Amino acid sequence: MALYAVGDIQGCLEPLKCLLRQVDFQPGRDHLWLVGDLVNRGPDSLGTLRFLYGMRDSITTVLGNHDLHLLAIAHNTERLKKHDTLRDILEAPDRDDLIDWLRQQKLLHHDAERDIALVHAGIPPQWTLKKALLRAAEVEAVLKDDSRIREFLDGMYGNTPAKWDKDLHGIERLRLITNYFTRMRFCTADGTLDLKSKEGLSSAPSGFAPWFSHTKRKTRGQKLIFGHWAALEGKCDEPGLHALDTGCVWGGALTLLNVDSGELHRCECQKAKPRAETPTPPPAEAEAPSGLLAGIQQHLCRLFRKRP
Repeated sequence: MALYAVGDIQGCLEPLKCLLRQVDFQPGRDHLWLVGDLVNRGPDSLGTLRFLYGMRDSITTVLGNHDLHLLAIAHNTERLKKHDTLRDILEAPDRDDLIDWLRQQKLLHHDAERDIALVHAGIPPQWTLKKALLRAAEVEAVLKDDSRIREFLDGMYGNTPAKWDKDLHGIERLRLITNYFTRMRFCTADGTLDLKSKEGLSSAPSGFAPWFSHTKRKTRGQKLIFGHWAALEGKCDEPGLHALDTGCVWGGALTLLNVDSGELHRCECQKAKPRAETPTPPPAEAEAPSGLLAGIQQHLCRLFRKRP
């Protein structure tokens, strides 16, 4: 059995199939890890989710911010944004199966045999892997709980609180845990988040640094696969870390890692184009003046020709 990990797919199904063909991936024999952001912004979010659901016994995925956004709009469609490409999922006859499967997935996965972890954005520097797994389990439990999931998804959005405190409780605690695992890029050594900066390493605000660069990070030396940060272009010099988001949906590439050998495979991607809006037909009465307008134009032309 071969174990592979793939970067942020975001509804780009064809590049994913391209990679799986490259390595002759066989469900049932091989296994695929996904760093999250399975859907949204790409051309075929529904097809991607169906494809992955169809081989769900051969994959392990963690949730990304776009996956959580899909869960939120499945409960409240008013959260659907202009550039989301998720409506096909919401209107699909099998939407309940797809959504229910998605909400069962983790925020953080750890393979004890290989001692390697999988997460969408990262692990904040102040947490050990053991503590991170416990914090992730808090959110995972809520996602699976019919009586609590709606309240969580409604309160999930926001950038505060920005710093961990063990005394945090309720939705603020869950929101910060979620932001660490699914949205983090820059933070301070004590885990204070900056969620506004989204570019490369040089764009760090004053006093902030990439989450993985802090010298006293408690998971330093831990093997970890993550995505989310397309601006890194797959480059991360920290030992044991693999950054797999290479910006497929933005016209970069989709990257696949052989977890055991370290071999990388890439398929180039085309930048996803916004869906064309269906043009609104003009009202019927707007068509009537066209003949009159032509007559006026002809009359004016005759008048100008008669002028000396």
